Amino acid sequence: QLQLVESGGGLAQPWGSLRLSCAASGFTLDEYTIGWFRQAPGKEREGVSSITSDGNGGSTFSTLTSLKDRFTISRDNAKNTVYLQMNSLKPEDTAAYYCAAMRAIGHVSLISDSYDYWGQGTQVTVSS
Repeated sequence: QLQLVESGGGLAQPWGSLRLSCAASGFTLDEYTIGWFRQAPGKEREGVSSITSDGNGGSTFSTLTSLKDRFTISRDNAKNTVYLQMNSLKPEDTAAYYCAAMRAIGHVSLISDSYDYWGQGTQVTVSS
């Protein structure tokens, strides 16, 4: 059974950092694209970053332009886990963060409808 479990959320101060983890089970990352999304209260879900295998042992990724300087996506195939490193956090980063999976190689997407499987989410709150 394919499952995604997010962790690492919590309360952070402005300009602080958090690293979110998305642990996958029931499938291997090499065959799937993983995306990170977030949704703040009263707002639509937003694509944050996406990572996929390039078919040659490496990765291809895409990050929302407005977040590229602060957020970094990575993956550890040995741990079957994808990470989202978030630096210089701002109050507007407060949201529930979700990871999602779609079966694909070499294709990244920040569109939520592209994904078939979703985790339960982890809350990130940025406040002093």
